[in-house]
Amino acid sequence: MTTGDDPRLDLREVIVEFTRNGPYLKCSAVHVVTGREVSAMGPVNEPKSVERVAIAKLRRALGEG
Repeated sequence: MTTGDDPRLDLREVIVEFTRNGPYLKCSAVHVVTGREVSAMGPVNEPKSVERVAIAKLRRALGEG
């Protein structure tokens, strides 16, 4: 598996949590080492897309991208 296959690989350890609220899905991503947390909202039928956005926001918050 290359880094392009899983965007979480170079972040070391990330906890991802999904919470459904009606037609919306909230994805929270927490960087374990720093404790930095970000979240993203999107449609409930696109969980991978919402997770991808949350991971991208986490990278930005950590200054990695």
